[in-house]
Amino acid sequence: MKKDIHPESYRMVVFKDISADYQFLGKSTAETSETVTWEDGNEYPMIKLEISSMSHPFFTGKMQFVDTAGRIDKFKTKYDKWKKK
Repeated sequence: MKKDIHPESYRMVVFKDISADYQFLGKSTAETSETVTWEDGNEYPMIKLEISSMSHPFFTGKMQFVDTAGRIDKFKTKYDKWKKK
């Protein structure tokens, strides 16, 4: 491997899958302003994920529809006014 091309600022981070309400501890260089207290009592930065192995259909074996951005509700409210006319 080439020297001096990888970041040295790796730190422990809690990743939270917001669609499956699942958290795991890993290492990352990603910046975040949120923190959370982990099971060991230490406080770690937290990065929110929309999908992880706990919610991805390939790993779970079942299809789940995750609408975290509220796209369906936005669509319905936008086009409901045309229905009423």
